[in-house]
Amino acid sequence: MTLNIGVIGTGAIGREHIKRITNNLSGGKIVAVTDVNQDAANSVVEQFGLDAVVYPNDKALVAAENVDAVLIASWGPAHELSVLAAIEAGKYVFCEKPLATTAEGCMRIVAAEMKHGKRLVQVGFMRRYDNGYVQLKEAIDSNYIGEPLMIRSVHRNPEVGDNYTTDMAISDTLVHEIDVLHWLINDDYKSVQVVFPKKTKHASAHLQDPQIIMLETNSGITINAEVFVNCQYGYDIQCEVIGEEGVVSLPEVSSIITRKEAKLGTNILMDWKQRFINAYDKELQDFMDSIKMTGEPNGPTSWDGYIAAVTADACLKAQQTGEKEPVTLVEKPEFYKKASAIAV
Repeated sequence: MTLNIGVIGTGAIGREHIKRITNNLSGGKIVAVTDVNQDAANSVVEQFGLDAVVYPNDKALVAAENVDAVLIASWGPAHELSVLAAIEAGKYVFCEKPLATTAEGCMRIVAAEMKHGKRLVQVGFMRRYDNGYVQLKEAIDSNYIGEPLMIRSVHRNPEVGDNYTTDMAISDTLVHEIDVLHWLINDDYKSVQVVFPKKTKHASAHLQDPQIIMLETNSGITINAEVFVNCQYGYDIQCEVIGEEGVVSLPEVSSIITRKEAKLGTNILMDWKQRFINAYDKELQDFMDSIKMTGEPNGPTSWDGYIAAVTADACLKAQQTGEKEPVTLVEKPEFYKKASAIAV
């Protein structure tokens, strides 16, 4: 079975996904593309030699009879309507984050998916597919370190553009930690607080960098998450889980070790795409494979997208108030409790 895929959004991430589905993965074929910039859509068809139709908009692409699944890599605020259109048409959806830009939008998607009666949507939280995080998850689930008590996570970029703003540290950067840490410990967030340390001289005038986000879960696990997007030295993702009987840490990225000029060293990545390139491959392969085997995607759900949206909103409020802000979720539907039993 080949899954015929239509791609909405042919910018950087859309092109990367088209490239991996066409050249690296099995079980999928790009048969349709669309973009608000029609020239960009046409150029990607030519670039990858696709036998694909370029549609004028997302609605036309979703309605195409030969499209089995829709991959959404467009501008974030456009995601919700595209996802809802695909669900209404009974098409599978792989949606890059955010699922929707508001918690209310995520709930509209949740309601539409439950009304349809089976899972159609997978959200692009690729860290769950990273080999290091998978090993952390296995150690925690096997009770290797006992009950988790604390987590320390770090998200550092060498630099960001002048268009990067203080709130984007939450909505564009921390959102990945929000999802993957929730997945690691399977515990909902209870509250958040944001602290601004001394500002780096390398940040734009309008940007507060770095930031420390403190999250507390319902069971009492405390998480300290650092976001530092002008660290200069490289792209660095760290995670350490402290348990009652031990500690597990995310492994360093594999690299040669050099000995030269009286120094012992190893390389640090500068590009985030290289850090998670294998995870991107695995998440899309799993999306296609699980649909073929079970008729539903197996990865992060619409409910996970909702959790991320609510938690991010609380963090954004905490940026403004400096106070501890509650994370208030509605009760998880049985529909997604069943789904979580098979989630990655």
